[in-house]
Amino acid sequence: MDPAVPAAETGFDQVLGFTVPGRNARGRVVRLGPVLDRILTAHAYPTPIRHLLAEALVLTVLMGALLKDDDGQLTVQAQTEGGIVDLLVCDYRAGAVRGYVRHDAKRLSALGANPSLYALFGKAYLAITFDLATSGQRYQGIVPLEGASLAAACESYFAQSEQVPTLIRVGVRSSPQGCIAGGLLVQHLPEGEEGRERLHVRMDHPDWEHVAAIAGSLRHDELVDPALSLEALLWRLFHEESEVRIDPGAALERGCRCSIEHYQAVLSRFAAADLDEMRDETGTISVDCAFCSRIFAIPV
Repeated sequence: MDPAVPAAETGFDQVLGFTVPGRNARGRVVRLGPVLDRILTAHAYPTPIRHLLAEALVLTVLMGALLKDDDGQLTVQAQTEGGIVDLLVCDYRAGAVRGYVRHDAKRLSALGANPSLYALFGKAYLAITFDLATSGQRYQGIVPLEGASLAAACESYFAQSEQVPTLIRVGVRSSPQGCIAGGLLVQHLPEGEEGRERLHVRMDHPDWEHVAAIAGSLRHDELVDPALSLEALLWRLFHEESEVRIDPGAALERGCRCSIEHYQAVLSRFAAADLDEMRDETGTISVDCAFCSRIFAIPV
């Protein structure tokens, strides 16, 4: 946590949940710092890809933190054929977050410093998957990757797949000291508390219009200001409301789950003939983890 933030308040790498009961609104806010740098420095990403992955990681944390299943997982994946970025994947589970982007560096270099989302992906789709460990259920929504940002595509997901009015804001800032990224997600749950049936959903509900206007005033520099705690940020937005409840969420960590034991368990599911084809002359199988850019020599 940045020393400028009071010790009792939330700075880097922890989710802060909140509700505004009088407006039937809930949300999550986060600011990524050291954890983000650990993920980004696993590969020599050029600046546009670093910013893209930083945005995707913030979105993954914001949406993953909505899970009530402690062992559940949220996965965000964008994939296309022929795009400069042909794969983007991030996931979140119990505070552990990871992400990876595969791209064509040569084609990217011809785009300039600030390529658009369409320039990076072309025609693409965003898949958002919730895996609930307790029930074993999986929910997936797929939406076109359109608009100016990944955040806009995620808003479309909630509007189309969940029918929940949702506003998302993300900010990213790079400097010689590293990368900071912050985000806010706020939703309207008409007819009361979480868990109750939503009797009606209206994008033009007066309470939602009020909350969206207030949350939409959030500035990019506020999201990435290390001296501004997340509690102070919420106070700036909602100080005129009669009540705002905050709920400190999970501390975040780089969540690559790669290990020799993990890959041994995965490889144990393959047939002997397949394993023979994978072995090198020393009798080991080399597994490349794209998330953390490490190669594991697995004796099988």
